[in-house]
Amino acid sequence: MASLADIARAAGISTSTASRALSGSNVVSAATRERVQAIAREQNFHLNQAARNLRLKRTRAIGIVLPLGHEVGQHLSDPFFLTMLGQLADALTERGYDLLLSRVIPTDREWLARLVDSGRVDGAIVIGQSDQAAALDAVAARFAPLVVWGAALPGQIHCAVGSDNRAGGALAAEHLLGRGHRRLAFFGPAALPEIEERRKGVADAVARVPGATLNSASVALTADAAFDTIAEYLAYRPLPDAIVAASDTVAMMAIRALAERGLRVPDQVSVTGYDDVPLAAHTTPPLTTVRQDVTRGAALMVELLMHKLAGEQAEPVVLAPTLIVRGSTRARAQA
Repeated sequence: MASLADIARAAGISTSTASRALSGSNVVSAATRERVQAIAREQNFHLNQAARNLRLKRTRAIGIVLPLGHEVGQHLSDPFFLTMLGQLADALTERGYDLLLSRVIPTDREWLARLVDSGRVDGAIVIGQSDQAAALDAVAARFAPLVVWGAALPGQIHCAVGSDNRAGGALAAEHLLGRGHRRLAFFGPAALPEIEERRKGVADAVARVPGATLNSASVALTADAAFDTIAEYLAYRPLPDAIVAASDTVAMMAIRALAERGLRVPDQVSVTGYDDVPLAAHTTPPLTTVRQDVTRGAALMVELLMHKLAGEQAEPVVLAPTLIVRGSTRARAQA
């Protein structure tokens, strides 16, 4: 059986150059790559990438982690997760990296440290801060190739890419207040930094309008749990004339809970979501929501991670959200 040295000798080059050519490195000219790869095919030779990576002390794999400290029932099938994962997979594959996907329910502060110290990944991308800011900061202080999707908050050590959540919450509330709504309710999990920023944005907008009020309820991001909590809220609390939901999934469950009480959206209650997942345009009625540019966000996370892997500095990025107006909101009828 041919060896790498045999391939190099047949091509008239060094074994290191042959190795680079077979791995597709741009350091080697296209003509040399093609010649070496043709010789390898003729001799039925395949480069052992695992051995090569071990020698180079790299895995060519990136860990994609979803920490669910706040929401143990949330799954990878969540529309936002699926959208983000698809974008990250495309961007990393184009750069020649494999993905190691991990859904983590933290039981201690070492869950991320165990992954980055395992030798299985060159770097990590964490989708969502959950309630794990301390664990993220502890790893970021000693492990550079780490990027997180989430809020960039004062004093934070880990590098985050995410939308301006406070501005996004304000966009949704200003849209509703501008259409005459005055009794707003915010539904979302209070423990998450990103969600709390959205609630603060709603509160900012409400505070600027005389006579406007805001009530908040801690609502899970999983569909069934969100529906149950919202249904209970509607049964025992004063009816809002508009709901700002922390995610599109929560907004969809609010619409369902309202319908089961015989309340029409948007005729009696307007509803906004957050994320603009693909399904949002196809609900009944179509969902008004705040769009996070997930495509650009995923590309930026991968780009920053590549800089960090190269030993370069990378700064947090805050993306501007966009309000997408559809049929779940309308002007409030005046008495």
